[in-house]
This record gives sequence, structure tokens and C-alpha cells, in this order.
Amino acid sequence: MRIALFGPLFAAATLAAAPAVAQDSPDPQQTGETAPDAPPPAVAEAAEEGKARLSIGAGVAYFPDYEGSNEHTWSPIPAAQGTVAGMSFTLLANRVSLDLIPNDTGPGWDFQLGPVAVLNLNRTKVSAIEDPRIVALGEVDTALEVGGYVGIGKTGVITSDFDKLSVTLSYRHDVTKIHKSGIWTPAINYMTPLSTKALVGLFATAEIVEDDYARTYFGVTPAGSAASGLPVFTPKGGQKNIAFGGMFTYALTGDLTKGLALVTGFNYSKLLGDFADSPLVSIAGSRHQWTFGAGLALTF
Repeated sequence: MRIALFGPLFAAATLAAAPAVAQDSPDPQQTGETAPDAPPPAVAEAAEEGKARLSIGAGVAYFPDYEGSNEHTWSPIPAAQGTVAGMSFTLLANRVSLDLIPNDTGPGWDFQLGPVAVLNLNRTKVSAIEDPRIVALGEVDTALEVGGYVGIGKTGVITSDFDKLSVTLSYRHDVTKIHKSGIWTPAINYMTPLSTKALVGLFATAEIVEDDYARTYFGVTPAGSAASGLPVFTPKGGQKNIAFGGMFTYALTGDLTKGLALVTGFNYSKLLGDFADSPLVSIAGSRHQWTFGAGLALTF
């Protein structure tokens, strides 16, 4: 079974109390309740509360059986996010991160820095894989990848004072010595509120990996070839993929700063180079990887 990532944007959107979402509110000029240069009510409320919030969520996603598979399976996704004194943590599926830099509420710059950890579950449970050739290659133990990320975001850039564009770069390394490699992940995310109840977003990302990662998950050894019938293949590291996706969230009760919300999203990833040429992909799977998901998030 493979648990994929929707990317930082979908993680934030799944948890409707993310700072950018918390700024969603009626246009002051439409309500007449505040001056044009005053913060919207939701922003002022968040500031008064010290921006301490908690969201929990759960959903399901339709994932490829393994990275490179052309077959899919359903899998549950847990999610949680907390914000205290401007610092926030996010848990989505197999990824957890912490932003150590407190952020001011309202339009402006958002600097991001903190640790990140990912459980790599690619091919850790071959009983969930339908293709007998991949099953014959055997299981790969779960790898724990730990590292950090930096980023910068700007609120109020295109559609309103409350949309947000951010760019991040993360690096993590396998500390369990399963694939013994590092992974670089640049990403660009954009979110914009449509109303006090609806939010949409887009993201694009890529992964650059080292040789041992490529050989662990996309290589075929002579023994593996004899067992599976797939040809021997020894890939090299480099840019593994390019991906993009989108999400939509809608508040079912209250607004996006409080209550229950429905979240849907998708992710498309295209494998490149040796990763696309791997027999696990070119013969047994597909370089085109699609993931779809939906869930509920409750914000307190």
C-alpha cells in the first residue's frame, strides 16, 4: 500500500482553521460594519483569542497501490492541526510538520521554518498490491524520513486581501536506513477564499531523490528479476516527478473558522526519467499517477 501526499496546500485546506483560511470573512464594504482598512471580524477574533485553534479531520483517498502502479486502492486519512501563539503543527496521513515562526494575523508576509517527518509506506504491504509481479519483488520496510523546511508566503496578492501564495523547500533523510537517501521537495501553493464558507486552492510540487531511493523503490535486482519476470534495472537518482493538484473546502456548519467542513482534493503526478523507465512503471504500471480524496474537518 502506498500513502501519498496531497502536498502542503491540501494539508492546510483539510484543516479549515489554517491561518490563511481563518482570514476568510465578509467584505467590509458589503457589510458596512467596519472601515475598509480595518481587519475583518474573523481576523480580529483570531487575534483576540491568541490564534489558538484546533482542527481534527478524517477522510478517505483513492491511491495507487504503489508509486508507479496503474491500479488503485482506498485508504483512510487522519488529519489534525493546532495553532498556538502563531505557531502551528499539521498532521496529514503519513506526514507531520511544525512551523516554528509565529505569524501575525492579516495581510502580509509569512515566513516558515521547522521540522518535518514522513513515514514512507511505499510497498510496505504487498498483500494490498494486485500485480503478482510486484508482489514477487517482496516488501520494503517502512522508512522514517526526517528533516526540515523553509518557506515564504504572502497574503493579499491576487484576488483579495485574504488569498495567499507561498513557496516552500523541504529536505528529509531516511533515518531508519531503509533507502538511506535524501529527498528534496520544492512546492508552490495558492489558496483563495470564495466566501465565508468556501475556499479553493492549487499547488505544484516535485521531488528530487538520491540513487539509493531510486534503486530501493524503482530498481529490479537479478534475484527480483528471477522471481518476478521483470527485467533487471538499476536506476539513478534525480528528479523523480512533477505534480500538481487542487482542493475545494466548504463549511457545512458555521464558517471556515469554526464548525464542520467538507474537503475534497486531487493530485496528479507524472514520473520522469529513470523512474518512468523502471519496469515497475513502464511494464507493470504507469507514469501517470492520480490520487483523489474527500473528508470532513471539525474546527474548534
